[in-house]
Amino acid sequence: MGEDEILTAARARAEEVGVVPIGSGVGASLRFLASVLDARAVVEIGTGTGVSGLWLLRGMRADGVLTTVDIETEHQRLAKQGFTEAGIPAQRARTIPGAALDVLPRLTDGHYDLVFCDGDKREYADYLKEALRLLRPGGVVAFDNALWHDRVADPAQRDEETVAIRELGKAVLEAEGLVPLLLPVGDGLLAVKKEWVPEG
Repeated sequence: MGEDEILTAARARAEEVGVVPIGSGVGASLRFLASVLDARAVVEIGTGTGVSGLWLLRGMRADGVLTTVDIETEHQRLAKQGFTEAGIPAQRARTIPGAALDVLPRLTDGHYDLVFCDGDKREYADYLKEALRLLRPGGVVAFDNALWHDRVADPAQRDEETVAIRELGKAVLEAEGLVPLLLPVGDGLLAVKKEWVPEG
């Protein structure tokens, strides 16, 4: 699937500042997930220069709001530039500068349809805990780089990031009330649905 000039420009900005954006396959998957969920409220960890944000916003409802968190304010400024070029109203993209694990606890429980994680791989297990609190029942959390350059499946790879992603996979499998799917797009996209649990 080809990308338009707006996404191409966002990718060029990513290259200039040394950010690795998601591939178009992951982007199309995120747009699909946002669309299927009829997403009105989405959280993104790792704004980058707005490539993933553009894909997410294209799948969300016309009144949907993307809340995107990044430690780099300059990256967020570049992302806003892409959102403006795409004609996205300013109120639909809320950028919050700061470390994800400082920002996420301040967001509303059970309010979000989709959480996309593309931040510090070593914090993925913590992002999962936060996401499960933030998501409504039936919502989805998705993690980029779930295969981590094919290192996750290789037990000989013991670096910190690989181990953290491996631990995330185990945590998802061991948790109750989750439906996981590993999509072999890009560097692996792990999507996890939070099931409806009847009250009472």
